[in-house]
Order: sequence, then C-alpha cells, then structure tokens
Amino acid sequence: MITEKLLSRSIRSALPYALMLSCASVAFTAQVRADDEDDTTETAAAAAGTANIEKMVVTGSRGAARSVKDSPVPVDVIADDELKSVSFSDTNDVLKTLVPSYSVDRQPISDGGTFVRPATLRGMDTDKTLVLVNGHRRHRSALVQIGGSGTQGPDISTIPTSALKTVEVLRDGAAAQYGSDAIAGVINFQLKDNSEGGSFSADWGQYYKGDGDTLTLTANKGFALGDKGFLSISADYVDSDPTTRAQQYCESYFCVTDPSTFPAGYGDYATYVAGLGSASLNSDGNSVVQSWGNPKTKSKTVFFNSGYTVSEALDLYAFGNYTDKSGSGNFFYRYPRNGTIMNIRLEDGSTWNALSMYPGGFTPLFSGDITDKSLVAGAKGMLSSGLGYDLSGRYGSNEIDYTLSNTINPSMGDQSPTTFHPGNLINTEAQLQGDFTQDFDVSSFSSPLLFAFGFSYMKESYELQGGDEASYEAGTYSVADPWGFCNDDGTATDAGLAVIANGSSLNCANSSDPVYQIMGVGSNGFPGYSPAYSGKYNRHSYAGYIDLSADVTDKLFLQTAFRYEDYSDFGSKLVGKIAGNYRITDKFGVRASYGTGFRAPTPGQQGTTNVSTRITAGMPVATGLFPAGGAVAQALGASKLKPETSTNYTLGLTADFDSGVGMTLDFYRIDLKDRMYSISTMNVSSDPTSAAYDNYLALVDAGVSGAESIGGVFYFQNMFDTRTTGMDFVTNYGFDNALGYTSLTLSANYNKQEITQDKTGAFNAEDTFDFENGAPKWRGVFTVNHTIDDFTFTARANYYGSYKNSDGEDTITDTQKFGQEMLVDLEVSYQLTETMKITVGGRNILDNYPDKGQFEVGQGRIYRDDSVVDWNGGYYFTRFSMDF
Repeated sequence: MITEKLLSRSIRSALPYALMLSCASVAFTAQVRADDEDDTTETAAAAAGTANIEKMVVTGSRGAARSVKDSPVPVDVIADDELKSVSFSDTNDVLKTLVPSYSVDRQPISDGGTFVRPATLRGMDTDKTLVLVNGHRRHRSALVQIGGSGTQGPDISTIPTSALKTVEVLRDGAAAQYGSDAIAGVINFQLKDNSEGGSFSADWGQYYKGDGDTLTLTANKGFALGDKGFLSISADYVDSDPTTRAQQYCESYFCVTDPSTFPAGYGDYATYVAGLGSASLNSDGNSVVQSWGNPKTKSKTVFFNSGYTVSEALDLYAFGNYTDKSGSGNFFYRYPRNGTIMNIRLEDGSTWNALSMYPGGFTPLFSGDITDKSLVAGAKGMLSSGLGYDLSGRYGSNEIDYTLSNTINPSMGDQSPTTFHPGNLINTEAQLQGDFTQDFDVSSFSSPLLFAFGFSYMKESYELQGGDEASYEAGTYSVADPWGFCNDDGTATDAGLAVIANGSSLNCANSSDPVYQIMGVGSNGFPGYSPAYSGKYNRHSYAGYIDLSADVTDKLFLQTAFRYEDYSDFGSKLVGKIAGNYRITDKFGVRASYGTGFRAPTPGQQGTTNVSTRITAGMPVATGLFPAGGAVAQALGASKLKPETSTNYTLGLTADFDSGVGMTLDFYRIDLKDRMYSISTMNVSSDPTSAAYDNYLALVDAGVSGAESIGGVFYFQNMFDTRTTGMDFVTNYGFDNALGYTSLTLSANYNKQEITQDKTGAFNAEDTFDFENGAPKWRGVFTVNHTIDDFTFTARANYYGSYKNSDGEDTITDTQKFGQEMLVDLEVSYQLTETMKITVGGRNILDNYPDKGQFEVGQGRIYRDDSVVDWNGGYYFTRFSMDF
C-alpha cells in the first residue's frame, strides 16, 4: 500500500509537466557496470582522485544519451566483457545469469519447447517483452508454447553473444514508445560495429556427471568499407550432447524392474527385458528407458552488421543473420498396455502389438530443424533543417521442421512406419519503419525540447504446413472390429468364423477381445498436421507515435509518449506514458513512470493446433490444443481471443557516491487485464457413463479425427486479470587495492504475481496456486571480479528463494515447499600473450540441486523439469580466446 501511494503521488505531481510536454518517447540509458573493462579505468581514476567519467549509453535513437542516475526508467547495460564471463553458449542462460528479473527454465519433454525455451522478465512471458536488435524489432519464433501463456516470442538463442557489443535491458513498460509486446520491458541487442580486428574463442565443457559435452566455437572479424564504412561478421558453432537426470521407470501401474506388473498376453517378461537394451529404445542409449535432461542440440549462426557514411546527411546501414539449429529429445516411454502398445486383431485373426517392432517398448524421439533468418536495411541522418530521420525496412522468418521417429501410428497396426514428418511451422514478418526527431529551443527549459514522431506498417503471417499422410492418417484400427469379424449380438460373422476355423482365438462375446480395441490416430507422441488443421493466417497493422522530452529545469527531466496502433484482426488502440527524473542533489535522485499498454495475440496464438502427450493426474494422456476461435474450441465453450491491456507504475531512487558506489532501487507494479492463458485441461472420455463424455461428443461433432484416443483438451483464453508487484536493486563498487583491482556487483529482484480476477472459472485450484507460487519470489546475483597482473578471477553467486508447488486439481490436497538454493560459479583467466587468453572454471561448482519433486514428477523424473533452478548439477569448462 505504501508503494502504491508513493507511486500515485509521484504521478499526480508529474502530470502537469507531462501535459505541458504533450507527448514523449524514452531514450533510456545507463552507466556501464563497474566490473566492465572500461569501468575499471573509470573507477581506478576516481580512486586516484581524478574526475569520475560517467559512461553514457543510448538504447533508442530518439534522444541524447543520459546516465543511469538521470534516466527516468531502470535499465541494465551488459557490456561485451561481461557477456564473455559467462560460460553458457545460449544467450538465454547468459541473461538469466546476469539479470535477476530474467528467468528461463529447461523443458525436456515439451514438444518444440524442448528447443525454443520460453523466458520471462518480471514474471511476464517472452511475448510481453519486446526484443530489439540495433533498435529494430526482432521477429518471433514459429513456436507457440503449448500450455501456460502460450507465449510466442523471438528465439533469443539465435542471437549469439559473439555478435554482441552490449545488451540493454529496460525493466519498465514501454508499449507507448516501442509498440505492442513491450508490457514487461524491452531487451535491445546492440551488434558489434568494428571495422578492423576480430576475435576467436573455443570453449569445451561437460557436467560433473560426465554428460552434456558442449563445444562452442565463435569468431568475429571487422572489415573496413573504404574509409567511411564497416562490415562486422560474427559466426558461432555449438554442439551440445544430451544429459540425463532420471531414474528407471517404475510406477505402481508398470515398473520396468518388476515382473509382476508385466501384463499377461503381451509375450514373456524375459523377451521384454532383452528388448530394453535395443538401440531403438530411447534417444541416447541410456540404461533408463526415459531420459530427463537437456536435449541434443547443434547450431550454426552467422550475423553481420554494416554501415557506410555517404555524406554528413546520410548514413546507410544493414544487418541480419542466418541460423541453422537442430535438436532432438525424447517423449514419454511407451510401456506394454499403455494405450499405445495394445493387442489388436489382424486380418488373419491373429493378435499383434507393437512389441513385435519394439520388444522393450519404445520412447519416441522428437527432432526439430530450425531455420532463422533476418535482414534489416535503412538510411539515417540529419537534414540541414535539423530534422533527424531513420527510414528502414526489415524481414524476418523462422521455420521449424519437425521429425518424429522411433514411434508408430497405432491405428495403422503392423503396417505403420516408424519415422514421420508431422509438418512445419513458419512465422514471417515484414515491416517498414520511419523515425524522425527535431530539437526546439524553449526559453523556459534547461535543454532543447526533443520532438520525435514516427510510423510503421507491419505484415505478419503464421503457417502450419501439413505433414506426411501417415502422420495423421486414421488407419484401419482406428475403429472397433475393422474386418467385420463380429455381429452386434456378440456372435461371429462368416469372416469371423473363417479365422476361428484357421486357429484364431477370436471371441466376439468377450468385450475385452482385441477385435474391439480402438487405436490412437496419427504418429504417436505428436500427430501430424492434417489438411483440416493446416493453413496460413495473415494480418497487418499500422502504428504511429509522437513524443517529447526535455530537461524542464536543471534538476527535472520529463517525458511523455502516445502511440496509436491499428490491427486488422483486433482493431485500434491508443496508449500513453509519462516519466520523469528529479535530482534531489548531485548524488541522489528520484524517478517515476506511469504507462498503459496492450498486446494483441499473435497470429500463431490464434491459429496453432497441437495434439501431444501430457501428464494429467500423473498419467501420460493424449491432449489436444485447439484454436480458441476454431470449431473444436467453440464447441467446448471457448470465446475468441482479445488483446491484453496493461497499466504500469514505477518509483525509483538513485544514488551515486564519491567513493564510486552506485545504487538504484526501483519499485514496480504491472496490472494486466484479460491475460491470455490456457485453461486447465478438460478431460475427454468415449465412455458414455463418464462425466467427460460430453467433451468427447463435442470433438466428434467438430470432426476431430481420432477423438476416441484423446484424453484431454484445452485452448487459450483471456483467462484472468493479474497484478505483478516487485522491486529491483542494483549496486556496484570498484576499487584499487594492494592486490590489484576489485569490482563488486550486487543485483536483486523481488517479484510477486497474483490473480485478481478469474474471468472464466476454467482455472482450477491447483493451477491457480502454482501460477502464484510456482517460481521463486526472490532472485539475486552477486559478482566479484578481481584482476592482478595477467590473472583475472571471477566469482558469481546466483541465489534463488523458496517457492511452492501444489497437488489436487480442483481442491488443493497438499503442497510442497522448495528450499532456497545458491549456485556458485568460479573462473580464472590468464593472459598468455597480449592477444591470447586461457580460462578454466566451473558453473555450480558446489554441485547443488533443487529439492526433489513430490508432485508432477514420476515416469523416471526426479526433479520438476520446469524449475527455474537448474537441475543438471555442476559443470566445468575451459576456454581459449584470442583478440587480433
């Protein structure tokens, strides 16, 4: 309540000035952290009694640079050296390590989510954080995450750290300045712009368990384009082996090591055990039948950044990338009699099941080949009138090509292939953008009034390309008694009598006879996209913005912005923002902001379809995700999606002491209305006596092929309103000492989410509890960097607070509290020569793990796979790097 009152007062006091300015856009900046290389010089100079040189960074192109103490909004600026100090090859993990309010987890069995990992900023998913490269919007991934918020955002892993000069993370809503998606904040990746020199590094490491070997090769080279231009090319190659953190599959209904659970009529246990050793059993040859861990991945990426000065009034620029990334992981183990390996009657009356093909059962292998490419080109400069301009066009495409192997289409029986192509997902975006700035002298202001305005047109599409026919075909055994062996009264037909005469055990009077078995349709684990669920979704949008910003007095900076966007599928929306910074003294300041925003659901979120195996009540169940506006979801009671709207409040304090210590403390609140989320899974049953039978009939009426084999359905809805409140604290200090130079950085984040209104009633008690309590509320990062002669020592502690998980679905029956964790990283670098350096180190050197899960585990899983606390254990590495 105190924070809310302070925010309200600051907003009321700033409003008259904001109205006087009329409209503005943020140009957020910050001081490079003290543990960056340049800051070493800066802080050392301060310690020696010389002037403290303040570093300036501009994220956008709409205003002059401002220091961190003068910025009206909180921002993290991560320089090249700090990015290199983290041994991860995935940029997601690098940001997670350095920015406490940024989180990403590992989802080993989550379809495409195994390879394209969803991230959050301030508890908001990727689709609520705008991602920029060189200040231009980055295109989205083709993957819509199944379940949860269904996030569809850019695949940040396709942006390698080797191509980056800095990363700027704006932790504040900025939809009025940069557009839809900027509800939680903005991440801007600034590419290297060197015209000469370059770098190379080779990094190898593995986990303490002896798996997960990762080789990373990076290179960058700068070229001069005449004497007025540059071309910087960066390349990455990453090859990572899988990990396994699992135990043998052993449940009450089936245990690999317990012969008593082996079902009668499915061969003998000894043959089954012998089959467990077959190479086709699982994806990586482990002794356990189902692996839980990191997938096997390989990626090749090339980024370029270029610019050329034609004249004082014209600069040309272009940048882009091409990424080829592949990955593979497994699905749930298919044991005898699990609904997939079931006895059926063939045309000759004999019985058959998939153990004939896979004697030890099987674990489907799911693979994805991702092709990501982009190109941005533009011209910018300043006319003689003082009008600054930036005209640009961009194109981005992300395509995922799926392959499913080591599985079957159960409805095809013994005629089923074992490898399938379920289809492709393609997301494309094209945008034209114009940005303009003009300074005006206002006699009563301490600085010129910056007037900025701009426009954009964007066209985007999302396409589901159909798979091969076998991946979605409803085969012979998708219906009961496909060969017509039995009459309705339980007697045998002539065809049935004929196979009985030939020795068949057919018994039409027995309702459990394999002749009545109905098998699932489509490639088991991930049925392909049929023509009925394939297609392309297109939309376009227009946007325009205006903004003004100025130092109203020597101590007060104010800005305000308004943006109008018009979507072909969601209509128009006007949003705005006001922000300011007041310098109480040279050392202390206060800043605050208030803004509104909205996010239009993406074409992918409106059109994606997926049927996959999920865990429902502890059991693997074929579960279907259907578009909210489609016939299937509509038949189940869904409403069409609408935009999410937000209101953001921030209040912050800044301090900058003569000793070199800098501090920022920012409080925030984000009210998000009509938040999109998947409903709790609705059960489906073809049993007329079941309460879920009506859902089955709805699927049949909607023409869903294989409805008999689907055990659950869900869809996205504007489920509820939420409130996110939190705090960010950052402090750094660097000093010279008898042992060299030492820098300290401490960052902490507190983030709490709560549902303020459930608008549909489709979210059960368990999902509600886990949404509000399933992630640590406290996160912290403490880094110590020490340099002495040719040695550099870096120690980093990542802290995760406690969190909870529940069980019980409609009624909470039990909860588990996960304890706090501290993961410690340590590395040592030695400068071999002026250009070459060797580094050795480890992540999570104490080999800590989160608490073992009590709920939503099993099937060989030990740890909750969606835990933000890494559960792979310790990792050691060595790196050779060279600058030239």
